[in-house]
Amino acid sequence: MSDLSLQQAIDNIYASINNDNEEIDTHIAALKATMAREGVKEAIFDNAKLAQPNRQGRKMMQSYFKKKGVAVGFTGQ
Repeated sequence: MSDLSLQQAIDNIYASINNDNEEIDTHIAALKATMAREGVKEAIFDNAKLAQPNRQGRKMMQSYFKKKGVAVGFTGQ
């Protein structure tokens, strides 16, 4: 888990989202650890790669990740 790059951790989140959130909490924890190690304050996701790329989907994702201690931003809005 500790040797993931930030992009690999984000790609794992995309894969999890596309598999009905399978192991999403594990991937969020790995992302959080990677962000802490690399000194990143916010994970940036591509809106086009989300399962629900509308405002409601983004807000739901931000809320869930915030509960897990991860700040989320989006590109391509």
